[in-house]
Amino acid sequence: MRGYFAIGAERISKPMNLGALMRSAHAFGANFFFTIAANEQAFAAKSDTSKSVDHLPVYHWASVAEMTLPLRCKLVGVELIEGAIDLPAFKHPLQAAYVLGPELGVLSDELLARCDYVIKIPTAFCINVGTAGAIVMYDRMRSLGSFPDRMDAPSSAFKPRSGKLSVDQ
Repeated sequence: MRGYFAIGAERISKPMNLGALMRSAHAFGANFFFTIAANEQAFAAKSDTSKSVDHLPVYHWASVAEMTLPLRCKLVGVELIEGAIDLPAFKHPLQAAYVLGPELGVLSDELLARCDYVIKIPTAFCINVGTAGAIVMYDRMRSLGSFPDRMDAPSSAFKPRSGKLSVDQ
């Protein structure tokens, strides 16, 4: 995939959500992961079974003002708010840092003011932060990756798997 990306969350508080988002970031090939003003209890993230902190840089910023991104990196807020760009219509920047809001709230006004773009997943209501992050990363991969057009393939074309199915084993 061309370019680079990072993903993170502002004021995240639930360990399972932080762990799921970090594991997905690792699986999708994020170049770094970050939190802004995360609740201390979130760092007990046992759901990050791929141990992403051993494989990609992780930054924990205490505030929005403390956050520093690489040159040319565009900050993309992910929030279900009026005026946000629908994800299927969004052209992902080559250098991007995606930031999701907290479980029981929205991105802060201070962070929204720093965003170059704000996108939304076109759902009827907010979804889990880990799920939302995975959807955004998948859309980026699908948009910027070198994939052929979609095709129909009969199930008989696939062979059974053998060996280890995950990095966890």
